[in-house]
Amino acid sequence: MTPTLFLRIASILTLIFCAGHTLGGVLSPPAPGVQTDVVQAMKAGSFNAMGAMRTFWDFHVGYGILITVILLVQSIFFWQLSILAKTDAPRLRPILALFALQFLANAPIAMRYFFLGPGLISVAIAACLAVAFYAAGASGSAR
Repeated sequence: MTPTLFLRIASILTLIFCAGHTLGGVLSPPAPGVQTDVVQAMKAGSFNAMGAMRTFWDFHVGYGILITVILLVQSIFFWQLSILAKTDAPRLRPILALFALQFLANAPIAMRYFFLGPGLISVAIAACLAVAFYAAGASGSAR
């Protein structure tokens, strides 16, 4: 059990999360009916937001794109950490703990405000990072 393996699994899961979020959320058109009506309402009213005229739809799309970028960067970051874990795993433990806690905290938020899928993948990523954290400590004590 190596931290490298679990960091790579976390990286791939995060990339899948990114793709699902982007394709299913940011780029997917609203379904006919209520969803289309809500989107039209979100686009209809502009307001001044710190000197820029925006709509709630602008905020919705903007936050969606931000999450896509964050997940993509995290996926790349976890892969890069997997390379560093081969030579200096114990020093990565604070970073692994921080990201594991972040994904663990995201899970109930995603389940409450979105749906089960993002919550479950957040738990899976957190679990991989937690195992990598544990393995990084074990690999350091073996030296």
